[in-house]
Amino acid sequence: MVSTLPASDPFLNNPFWALEGSFPAPWEDLGSVPGLCPDILITSPVKPAGKFQPHALSDDEKRVVPSILEERKRRRMISNRESARRSRMRKQKHLENLRLQVNRFRIQNRELNSRLQFLLHHYNRVSTENEWLRSEQTRLRQKLHSITQILALQPFASSAWPCNSTTIFTTE
Repeated sequence: MVSTLPASDPFLNNPFWALEGSFPAPWEDLGSVPGLCPDILITSPVKPAGKFQPHALSDDEKRVVPSILEERKRRRMISNRESARRSRMRKQKHLENLRLQVNRFRIQNRELNSRLQFLLHHYNRVSTENEWLRSEQTRLRQKLHSITQILALQPFASSAWPCNSTTIFTTE
């Protein structure tokens, strides 16, 4: 039982009364300490500061804590499975898109190769024709040059030109 102290008590004026003098030895009688009421008894030991000591759990609390932990673990496992499933789906979709893109590129490559073959064939035909035309041009220039030289060496006469002759060719 705690007694009420009067307002004039020196203990109330100085809360650090125990520090004023020497500390009593543990074997001394607490009733002989000045200012300490003999009715105050310390019944529980003082716990050291800074150390956490959990209170004792009841049987219900002991069952609830593991079930909460198991529930969290179960939810995390379900969440991880869902995340892995979504990741697999994204990967599968990405691979499918890549396959479709490869197929489109193969088709496009075939079309471009076909066009290239057509253009190469056309180029070869045009190139061959161009060579033939160049050789024909060279042959005709040489012929023209020969005719020009022949005409330059002959005196200009009206009989030299077949169109100036009075002979008319008739066909039967």
